[in-house]
Amino acid sequence: MNSPIIFTVDEAQLSCYIMKIYNCDVAAVWSHFSNSTLLDKWWAPQPWKCETVNFDFVPGGKWNFALVSPEDEKFYAGVNYNEVTHHRMIAMTDFSTDQDGKPQHNIPMVNWLIGFTGISEGTKLTVNLFFNSAVDLQATLEMGFEAGLQAQLNQLEDILSGK
Repeated sequence: MNSPIIFTVDEAQLSCYIMKIYNCDVAAVWSHFSNSTLLDKWWAPQPWKCETVNFDFVPGGKWNFALVSPEDEKFYAGVNYNEVTHHRMIAMTDFSTDQDGKPQHNIPMVNWLIGFTGISEGTKLTVNLFFNSAVDLQATLEMGFEAGLQAQLNQLEDILSGK
């Protein structure tokens, strides 16, 4: 059974807060965010898959990837890593792209602040999402973002626990 996930939407602040505890140390959780081979194993909710195109996990670096449907349709996206503090936090912006990594504007851009905190139970992962408008927040939620992210975080838990 997966540990609970807190998912809170704050429409007034155009933000979402997500928190989950993993029963392992920060280094293990961090590696699944900082290594593209490990990211590909959980970043897309099953039965979808994630395929990294390129990955440069440094401040100012980029990650381009495709989310691949069971029918082999590819939806491309990118991440700009704005700030990276080893084993502590990642500040990034994600966005839709074409297959060459050129940003598209069909899906809202989202700013992420991901925190990794060692606690007695293991690692507390916090994710703060910041949207540019109420329309962007609503559009993201209507696409099924909450259920998709929860599935991804549970997949990560299964991988970390050896399931």
